[in-house]
Amino acid sequence: MAAYFIVDVNVHDPAGMREYLERVPATLTKYGGRYIVRGGKFEIVEGNWQPSRVVMLEFPNMEQAKRRYDCQEYADMKAARFEAATTDIVLVEGV
Repeated sequence: MAAYFIVDVNVHDPAGMREYLERVPATLTKYGGRYIVRGGKFEIVEGNWQPSRVVMLEFPNMEQAKRRYDCQEYADMKAARFEAATTDIVLVEGV
């Protein structure tokens, strides 16, 4: 069953985020992940959520998604993201 990271990203260091974004795709493909949404126009249709930039990643299953998030090659990139942006992330199992 597919699993999805749903991310709200508020970038405060665009240069640092650019470097992060250049390095991330290799860690996605290694674990079977892919971008479903990567920014773009959105419209709030209900509720109070005020996202800055929405990103959605799909993985084959929860195990692969967690393996990628916790892998060593992503650890340095994750630290760089923490410096460049504030993020809220949820991992959810699909149907």
